[in-house]
Amino acid sequence: MKIYTENIIKVPRFNEAAGFYTTKARSDLMSKIRSKETKPEIQFRKVLWGLGLRYRKNVKKLQGTPDIVFTKFKLIIFIDGEFWHGYNWEEKKRKIKSNRDFWIPKIERNMQRDRQNNRKLEEQGWTVLRFWDSEIKKELGACLNRVLIHLDNFEKFNTG
Repeated sequence: MKIYTENIIKVPRFNEAAGFYTTKARSDLMSKIRSKETKPEIQFRKVLWGLGLRYRKNVKKLQGTPDIVFTKFKLIIFIDGEFWHGYNWEEKKRKIKSNRDFWIPKIERNMQRDRQNNRKLEEQGWTVLRFWDSEIKKELGACLNRVLIHLDNFEKFNTG
């Protein structure tokens, strides 16, 4: 088992005692954000299922609870929300205006956790693919193609 030298980013508690404030409207909006069964995730799974590809979803026994798992092919797929997982982070973090002392470490810790999860899964022999939710929405065919190439290569390598 490898020990990771990257220091864990500490995220402050989001509460008034820590100096963070939020409106009732913002709180209501945030409570509706889903961590699984998102529209891009469902869209991608429907296409995979329609092609006859069978998978497991939200497997809690695996690091990071992957969105889609092809056990036979040792393939894991995560579909990441752009805000929560730091898409184009250097540009986006400059645009965060409120509660910066909370949100910047929060997102950077999520990104760090994603890297750690990827490493641990790859050490266990899994191939990890990560797609941004906007990629699924705008470039579904390209995302699907990456999955199919992996599955095809796995079959070729393991059957002959």
